[in-house]
Amino acid sequence: MLIGEVNHSIDAKGRYIVPAKFREDLGERFVITKGLDGCLFVYPMEAWEKVVDSMKQLPSNDVRARRFARSFFAGAFEAEIDKQFRVVIPPILREHAGIDKDIVTVGVSSRLEIWDKEKWADYDEESADTYEENASFYPGVII
Repeated sequence: MLIGEVNHSIDAKGRYIVPAKFREDLGERFVITKGLDGCLFVYPMEAWEKVVDSMKQLPSNDVRARRFARSFFAGAFEAEIDKQFRVVIPPILREHAGIDKDIVTVGVSSRLEIWDKEKWADYDEESADTYEENASFYPGVII
């Protein structure tokens, strides 16, 4: 399970060192794509296959579904970790997330999210105000 957060940075070439705590669950090959709320989503291959299967259920006659699927899949990049546990994040994805140097990797159960450090701090602070309120919308979830 992918949980927790790690602060680190990417280098000038856009190389991202996968944090040690996530390597085993992420695997050697994974998919990075545009996320929501201004971050990147990182899926282990098994989780990616489930995402692909669920996206196949979107109605092709719905313009919003087509637009979302096109953007989501066009931004997807299959990555493989090198011997130094690095992977290059393509410029288009770094631009989408506003990533320059300092980043935060956040484990969200079945995926990772990569955030620009300042953007994550702002999001986390904003979300703290509604944490309990948001939890009340999901009464079936045991916490």
